[in-house]
Amino acid sequence: MKPKYRNLFLAFGILAIGVMLATFDVDYAELVVRLKRAGIWLPAIVGIWVVVYFFNALAFQLIVNSAAGDGRRLSFLRAYKLTVSGFAFSYTTPFGFGGGPYRMMELNSLVGTSRAASSVVLYSMMHVLSHFCLWASSVVLFICIHAVDAALWVLFALFMLVFVIVVYFFYVGYRNGMVLKFFKLLTKVPLLKKWSVRVYEKNAATFSQIDEQIAALHARGRRFYGALFFEYLARVVNAWEYYFILNAMSLDVSFFDCVLVLAFSSLFSNMLFFLPMQLGAREGGLAIIVDRLAIPGVFGLYASFFTRIRELVWIVIGVSLVKVGNKKITTPVCNSKE
Repeated sequence: MKPKYRNLFLAFGILAIGVMLATFDVDYAELVVRLKRAGIWLPAIVGIWVVVYFFNALAFQLIVNSAAGDGRRLSFLRAYKLTVSGFAFSYTTPFGFGGGPYRMMELNSLVGTSRAASSVVLYSMMHVLSHFCLWASSVVLFICIHAVDAALWVLFALFMLVFVIVVYFFYVGYRNGMVLKFFKLLTKVPLLKKWSVRVYEKNAATFSQIDEQIAALHARGRRFYGALFFEYLARVVNAWEYYFILNAMSLDVSFFDCVLVLAFSSLFSNMLFFLPMQLGAREGGLAIIVDRLAIPGVFGLYASFFTRIRELVWIVIGVSLVKVGNKKITTPVCNSKE
């Protein structure tokens, strides 16, 4: 990526951090009280994301290197940097739009346009699919450890139906590619027709290459399911954040309940993905699930506070990494068979 574009990303990140600090709805005295109450658990709440991003980076590295026929491979440290910075920009933009373009522009000059684009698209798809896998497994977990009334049975049945449909569309998208078909579909949308036709005609060959690389990864089952496993594992490790928050509040809840809290809050957050940092969505999800699990309602308030602090810390780290270690992003190695 050209230095001027990195500077633009850096400037945007700094501006976003400033806006978040200015709109943080907690006065200084209350902030100090809550941070003191967390005590030694605060570093754990923030630090567990070192592990979460570790598994995210493993998945991203697997995807980028799955098409490394020319020997250009992304090193793990660079994958970790792009993962942390990419999520920082996703957190601070509506629709989570910022992370994808940032990763793509960083990878573009290193692995080529089509491989950079296909890697970012593939990772985004894998990240979304891992969320659905977490939600589906949490439905099973809830049924196994909690009483389920008639209303919940209906809700869970509807969700599982949606899950099956989503998995089917992901399977079709991975097997045949989806970028070319997506832009071809946009050419039929009235308001987007003129723009999409121009983009489609100009980039049809590139889109076709991207789809071929998407299909190629799916054909390599070990790498495909390895990346999905790492993404899913990152979601499960994320549940430790809520476990640490509960310990900070001296509440005794099992780790499995923390998985349910994570799944339900992330479901609401992703339903309202167009909000930067999912403002208000996570709080709504937490309020509903803590009531179901008989957790004191104050937990939702404190959980929201600590997760905002954690997000802000990692956004600062991610934005700072934009200007760090940009000389050698790839590591040349000998080709190896799958």
